[in-house]
Amino acid sequence: MTERSDRTRPEPRTGHQPRSRPRSRRLPRRLLARLVSGRTGPDARFGMRLVATSAATALAAVPFSLALVLVESRWPPLRRLDQGAAEWLHRTALDHPAWVRVLEFLTHVAWGPLTMRLLVAAVVVWLLWRRALRLAAWAAVTAVASGLVGLLAKNVVERARPHLPDPVSHAPGFSFPSGHAMTATTSCAVLLLVLLPLVPRAWRVPAWALAVAAVLGVGGTRVALGVHWVSDVVGGWLLGLAVVTATTLAFEAWRGDIGRPRTTPAQGLEPELVTARPEPPAGGGDTPTTARRSEPLDESRRAS
Repeated sequence: MTERSDRTRPEPRTGHQPRSRPRSRRLPRRLLARLVSGRTGPDARFGMRLVATSAATALAAVPFSLALVLVESRWPPLRRLDQGAAEWLHRTALDHPAWVRVLEFLTHVAWGPLTMRLLVAAVVVWLLWRRALRLAAWAAVTAVASGLVGLLAKNVVERARPHLPDPVSHAPGFSFPSGHAMTATTSCAVLLLVLLPLVPRAWRVPAWALAVAAVLGVGGTRVALGVHWVSDVVGGWLLGLAVVTATTLAFEAWRGDIGRPRTTPAQGLEPELVTARPEPPAGGGDTPTTARRSEPLDESRRAS
């Protein structure tokens, strides 16, 4: 009886023997590993990150979420700020009719959403011509995501626009967040991050100043014309920054996948844009052949 029980007794487990995990637990990890790194290239992962980050922007934007909570809760200090600024600017507009025409030109033409979107569209077409396909995709997705997320936020919040006596301007739709402010933020960010590598260093500070002036200026025109509250404009700025941040992180992740260094806002999103071949072929990373083709444009001209 003793010998038989010794045969059937399991051997004691030592500390050096790894404990096998259930197959059901290992399978999702294998599938995830294949999806993320094993069976997909950098371009496919770049596309998935762009879609995922754009869809989650509204929920991940903490500053915008805080502004949204304050607006929805009708926080008294914020309401006093909105009401006071709207009434003061409205009185100023009534006293200076000529200013109203200037504000209308700035908000609808110079800094209007149509103008900003046309500039971004022109940059996207130019990037496609330069074979900077991923940077063109980033610019296009950022612009489209900005419009869709802003429209979704407006219809979720459903905040009414200011109702002022003897209004000097009118605008359709809901108020929060400001579509003009959000479009200006994302469009100026796209233009800066794409074109900065082509701007001489001495002109980069004025370029940033011009972009900031456009973003702040269009927000000021919307409040001065009485079609938005101050908090609407701030919400548009914050949500626009959230969209740009999300898509930029996706682009930086793609750069890391192909072995390129991270960049700073002062450098632009793709410093290699000054070269003859700014991006590697589809489906691969930088190779020695690609590196030779990515020589500066001025050097290639001297060689020819």
